[in-house]
This record gives sequence, structure tokens and C-alpha cells, in this order.
Amino acid sequence: MDDSLRELYQDVILDHSRHPRHFGPLPEASHVGEGHNPLCGDRVKIYLLLDKANRIADIKFEGKGCAISQASASLMTDMIIGRTVDEAETLMGGFLHLVKGEDTELTGDDRDRLEVMAGVSAFPMRVKCATLAWHTMKLALEGGEAAKSE
Repeated sequence: MDDSLRELYQDVILDHSRHPRHFGPLPEASHVGEGHNPLCGDRVKIYLLLDKANRIADIKFEGKGCAISQASASLMTDMIIGRTVDEAETLMGGFLHLVKGEDTELTGDDRDRLEVMAGVSAFPMRVKCATLAWHTMKLALEGGEAAKSE
């Protein structure tokens, strides 16, 4: 990856971290999950509202942590709103492979938007930061409780 592209990706991550999308509580949430990364202290709470067609009608998050964890949560919420649960889980699988430096089935706009997080694969301890919100979203869909990044 050339330096100008790396700098652009860093700018996108910082923008999502400083100005997170879909941040705040969602009182009418139908699903809620909480996640914590004990290694670095990142915390996230995901609120989902599913409609009758099993689509994510709304999603919000609250949390504190490093720029990567907050940017990842912001990107995720921005990308899965309006998708079905199955589509969101497929996107999650692709994202997890991407940040681990593995082959991914992400294509098109999904790949382009999430590519900003691909550099995380060079820092294994930061992969946990990037995946916390995604694991917590899945946990919320499965009924809640508390998640720890794996």
C-alpha cells in the first residue's frame, strides 16, 4: 500500500473515531449487546432495532476506547443499517477475514468501504479492537449478554 493511500485510510479512521456515526442510545432497541476488550479497556454497547422483515431498521452504539475500536463501530453501524440479519452476518464474516489479513469474499462498495481497516492485520493486538463491535453486534442479535473480543 502506498503512503498516500495509507494516509487517506488513516484520515477515514480518525474521522469515524472523532465523529462517530449512529452514536448514542436507542431506547426502542429490540436487541442489545455489550462488549469489552479486557486487554486494552475498549467497551461498546450495540443497540439494534429489527423490523418485521428481519432487517436492521436502526442501529446505534455507545462506547469508549481507542480510535480503531470506535471507528470500526461507526463504520459497522453505517454499513449494516437497512440490511437483513443474514446480510449483516455475511458482511461481518468478510470483515473478520479482512482484518486478519485473510482472503475475503467482500466485493464492490463493501470492500471499498471496509478496506480502510485492512492495515490492522499487521498489528494482531489491534485486530481485537477492530472486531469488538462486530462480535458485539452478533451477540446482540443472538440475545444479548456480554461479549469479549476473541
